Amino acid sequence: MSAYRMISIPDAQDIVLTHTQTLGAVTVGLSGALGRVLAEDVRAPDSLPPFPASIKDGYAVVATDGAGEYLVIGESRAGQLDNVPVRPGTVAYITTGAPVPEGADAVVQVEDTERLPSGPDGEHRVHIKKAAKFGQDIRPVGSDIAEGDIVLKAGELVGVAEIGILATVGAVHLKVHSTPKVGVLSTGDEVVDPSTLPLGPGQIRDANRAMLLAAAARAGAEVVDLGVARDTEGHLEGCLATAIERGLDVLVTSGGVSMGDRDLIKPLLERQGTIHFGRVRMKPGKPLTFATLTLQEQGGRKMLIFGLPGNPVSSFVCFNLVVLPALRKMAGWASPELRRVAARLTSDLKLDPERPEYHRATLQWSLVPAGTRTSATSATAASSDDSTSPSGPQPQPQPLGACELWAISTGNQISSRLLSARSANALLEIPSASGILPAGSLVSALLIDDLGGMPVPPGGVATTPGF
Repeated sequence: MSAYRMISIPDAQDIVLTHTQTLGAVTVGLSGALGRVLAEDVRAPDSLPPFPASIKDGYAVVATDGAGEYLVIGESRAGQLDNVPVRPGTVAYITTGAPVPEGADAVVQVEDTERLPSGPDGEHRVHIKKAAKFGQDIRPVGSDIAEGDIVLKAGELVGVAEIGILATVGAVHLKVHSTPKVGVLSTGDEVVDPSTLPLGPGQIRDANRAMLLAAAARAGAEVVDLGVARDTEGHLEGCLATAIERGLDVLVTSGGVSMGDRDLIKPLLERQGTIHFGRVRMKPGKPLTFATLTLQEQGGRKMLIFGLPGNPVSSFVCFNLVVLPALRKMAGWASPELRRVAARLTSDLKLDPERPEYHRATLQWSLVPAGTRTSATSATAASSDDSTSPSGPQPQPQPLGACELWAISTGNQISSRLLSARSANALLEIPSASGILPAGSLVSALLIDDLGGMPVPPGGVATTPGF
C-alpha cells in the first residue's frame, strides 16, 4: 500500500503553483527580450510620428486651393526635407513617411495628379485633379504613440511584434523576470546514453532526459544536464547534492518514484525535504511526485523537485500538466496554466472507470458539413464521477455546420509508447467513466504545442469515421 493519498490533477496543479514563486527581475538588452515577461511598464519617450507624416506618395498641398495647376516649389522625402514652406498656390512633392512641409495641410496621392512639362525657366508644375480635404493622408504627431504612453505593461510576454514596439520607442534595456534554472536527472541502472550501440541485456536508451531538457529549454528555462543516477542511495544523494550546488530552481527527475525496492526518489525526498503529494489520479502518470527543499546554506530559498514516472509518455504528460505551469509562473506569467479549447473526437474512445485520462491528440481545424448527423454526447455527460473529472468548464455539444477543431488520436496510448506524443498538440481531458465516448463528442483539450503547425485536411473537410 502506498503511504501517499491519491489526489486529483487539479489539486496537484494548485499545490504546485501555491509553492511556486515568481523570480526577481534582471536587465536584458533588446536582443535578449524575446520570450521574456516584462517586470515593469515600458513608456514612450517621444511621440510617433514625431512630426506630421505623409501616408502616401504624392503632393503636399493647401487644401483650400482645390484642384488645378500648381507650381512645385520643393520636395520632402523620408529623412530629407527641403526647408521651403508651402504657400497657397504652390505644392511640394512628398513620399510616404516624409514630414509634411510647413504650410501644407493635406496630401494628394500621386494617382490623382498629372505632372506637367517643365516651363521655359525649368520650373516644375503639376495638375491636381482632385481637391483635398483638410488633414487628408497625413498622420498627425503622436497619432500612433503619444509621448509618455505605456506601450507595453508589466507582465506582458515579449513576442516578435513586441520586439518591434520596443525598438520603436528606443527601449533597448529592459527589466524582465528571471527564467528558472532547471536540472534534469534520469534514474535507473538500465538507462544508458542514447548513443549506445548495440544495447546490452536489459538496457534502454535514455529518451526522457533529452526530451525533458528540450521541453524545459522551449519553456525558456536555463537547463542543466545532470546525467543518470544509479539505483543506489549514495549515488542518488550525490546527484541531489550536485543539483543543490548548481543553484537550481527546479530539479526534474524521471523514474524511481513508484513502489519497487529500487524506487529511491521518494525516500530521499522524505529525508531531505517535504513531499507535498506522491500519487495523482491520472492516466498516465499516477506516481507523479512533488517536493520542496529548503536550502538554508543558500539563504533559505526553496528548490522545487518534480519526480516524474519513468515511462516516457508519463514523463511527457506530467511535464506539461504540472512542471510547465510552474516554470511559467517562475518566469512571470500572470496566467501560467495550459490553455483549454473544445474539440470533437474523430473516433470512439474507451473510457477508464478508475482514472481520468490525458489522451494525446492532434487538433485539426475542419469543416463539418451542415446537416451532419451524429450520436454525439459531451464528455461531461459520459462522466460517472464528477470528483475525478478534469478541472475547468466542460464544453457542451454545439450545433454542427461550421468550422470546428477536431481531435485525431495519436493511436495506442500505452505509457511506454512515446510515438503517441508524436505530432500531439493537445491533451484531451477524458473523464473517468465506464463505456465508450463516441466519435463526434465534444471534449476539453489542453494545448501543449503551437497550433500554427497543425495539419490542414484537403479541402478543409475532416475525415470523421462513424458519420
